[in-house]
Amino acid sequence: MHKRALGAAAVTGVAALALSACGGSSPTTPSNTGAAGTSKATTSGTPETPSGTAAPVRDANVDLVIWTDADRSKAVQKYADQFAAENGVSVKVQISTDTRAQFKDATKVGKGPDVIVGAHDWLGELVQNSTVAPVNLSSDVAAKFLPSAIAATKFNGQSYGVPYAVENIGLMYNKDLVPNPPKTMDELVATGEKLVKEGKAKQVLSQFVSKVGNAYFAYPYLSAFPDGGIFATKDNGDYDPNKLIVNSAGSVKGGEVLAELGKKKVLSTNVDDTNQDALFDTKAAPFMISGPWSVAKAKDAGINYGIAPLPSLTGGGAMQPFLGIQMFYVSSKAKNAALAQEFVTNYIPRKDVQLALFEVGKRPPALKEAYDEVAASDPDVKAWYEAGVDGKPMPNIPAMNSVWGPFGQATADIISGKAGAKERLDAAAKEIAANIAKG
Repeated sequence: MHKRALGAAAVTGVAALALSACGGSSPTTPSNTGAAGTSKATTSGTPETPSGTAAPVRDANVDLVIWTDADRSKAVQKYADQFAAENGVSVKVQISTDTRAQFKDATKVGKGPDVIVGAHDWLGELVQNSTVAPVNLSSDVAAKFLPSAIAATKFNGQSYGVPYAVENIGLMYNKDLVPNPPKTMDELVATGEKLVKEGKAKQVLSQFVSKVGNAYFAYPYLSAFPDGGIFATKDNGDYDPNKLIVNSAGSVKGGEVLAELGKKKVLSTNVDDTNQDALFDTKAAPFMISGPWSVAKAKDAGINYGIAPLPSLTGGGAMQPFLGIQMFYVSSKAKNAALAQEFVTNYIPRKDVQLALFEVGKRPPALKEAYDEVAASDPDVKAWYEAGVDGKPMPNIPAMNSVWGPFGQATADIISGKAGAKERLDAAAKEIAANIAKG
C-alpha cells in the first residue's frame, strides 16, 4: 500500500491518506536510433531505485531526468523510452521515496530532476520555493482536460503542470446487504443500525478517523453546509489564505453532525488506515467512506460492492469531497527546460499515456477522451467520477500545510466527545491562523 502524506500531516502526526496502486506497464527498451537517425537515444531501461530513503543521484550526462513514485515508474518508463527514441536524447526515470521533500532539497543544489510526478496540492509550496516552472500548455490542449483537473494545476492564475488523474472519496456499500445506496446520512444510519440489530453487521460505517483525526475525510461534513469548509474562495475561484472558515456557521453545523455520529458510535476514533478496509471487507460494516484505493481489497475479499456519491446531511446538502489531481511538473532548474516542456506538454496529454497511467491506480483519467473511453467499460471509474463531480480541488496554497494537523485533531476530539463542535473548531481556527502567521 502506497501512502501519500497530506500537506504537513506527516510531520504533525496526522495519518496519511492511504492510496493503493495496482499493476503497471512494463518498461520498453528503446531503439538505438534517434528521431533524426543520427543521435543515440539511451535510457535506463528500468526505473532506477535509490538505496534506503536517500534521494536519487542525478547522472550529469543524462539529458532528461524524471522522478516518480514506484507505483507509476514502469508506466512512465515506457513513454520515457519512446520519447528518448523519437528525439535522440537520453532519459532516465528514477524512483523517489519522498518526492516533494527530496525534490526541494536536490533542486537547491542543482541536482534535482527535470520533471517530477506528484499531487496538485504540492503546488503552492513548490512555487513559493521557486522550484517549479510554468508549463506552456496551449489553450486548445488544456480544453481537452476535465475543467477541475486543469483548475488544480493553476496557482495565481498560472499553470504549472499537466494532469493525468483525478481522485476523490465516495460511499462504498455492500450490495448484498444494501441493494440501493442511501441518499441521506439519516437513511444510511437507520439502515446500518437495522443491520446491526439483525446481527448482519457489527457497526454502521467504516471511515478513517483515528485518534489524531483525518482532515481529508472530515472536510465533506463541513462542505455540505453553506459557507462550510476550510478557506473561502476569491472571485477568481482561488482559495484565500486570509479567509479561514473552519469555524464558520456552516462548518460548525458540520462539526455538530460529526459529534452526533460520534455519540451514536457511527464514527469512531478507533478506525484508521490499519482497519478501515478490513471492517468493510469482512462484512463487519455495510458502508465505507473511502476512495479508489480500496477497490482492489474489496474485490479480493469477494465483496459485492457498489460506489455512490456521499450522502446529504439534514439541514444542508450533499457532502462534497476534495478532489486530488495527480500531475507532471517541470523543474525551474531543469537542465534542458525545452526538453522537459516538450515531454510534459506533448506526451502527457496523449490518450495512450493517460490510459497507461490509469491502469496503475484506476483513478479517472484527467483527459476527457481517456476518461470517456474507460468510463464506457468500467462502471467503477464512472461511479468515482460522479461521486466527485461537484467536489473542489484540495487547496494547493502553502497555508494549507498549517491546517491538516490542527483541523484533523479538532474533528477527532469532536467525534470522541472530548469537546463541543463550536468551541473546538474555534480553537482550531486560532491555532491554524497562528501557524499561517508564522509562515
